[in-house]
Amino acid sequence: MTLDDLDRALLLALLERPRVGLREHARSLGVARGTVQARFERLQEAGVITGFAPRVAPSALGYGVLAFVTLHIAQGRLDAVAEHLASIPEVVEAHSITGDGDLWCRVVARDNAHLEQVIQGVLASPGVERTQSEISLTERVPARVLPLVRALPTRPTRR
Repeated sequence: MTLDDLDRALLLALLERPRVGLREHARSLGVARGTVQARFERLQEAGVITGFAPRVAPSALGYGVLAFVTLHIAQGRLDAVAEHLASIPEVVEAHSITGDGDLWCRVVARDNAHLEQVIQGVLASPGVERTQSEISLTERVPARVLPLVRALPTRPTRR
C-alpha cells in the first residue's frame, strides 16, 4: 500500500495523540471528518493499523523478568510447537526466524525460578529439541513505530 501525505499525517496524529477522536484529528488536519474516517478504515483494512489496545507493562502485573528464548525445533514440528506456545500465557510473542534456531520467543516471568518453570513448559512441547535463553537487563529502546512513520517519504495527497 502506498501512503500519501494525508495518510502519513493521520498516522502521525494517531501515534502522537492516540486518545484523541477522529473528529479532532480531522479538525487538526484540516479535512472533513468523513475523509479521516474513510482513510482510517482503509488503513485498517490494508493492515497498516493493527490494534487499539493500550500497551500494558508486564512488570506492573508482577512479571519483572523478560527473557528472549530461541527454540531449536525438529523438522516438521513448527506448527505444533507454535500452537503449544500459544497456550503458555508467559510467552508473549513468538516469531519464526532464520539463522541459529527456528523460533524466537519473548517470555515474561515473575522471577528466575518462574522463568525456569516457563522454559520447562516450552521444552515439554514435542518437537522442541533445545532452547537458548537470554535475560533482558534493561529496555534501552521500547517497541515503537512513530520514527518509521516520520521517516516515510512524502507523497502528494490524492484528490
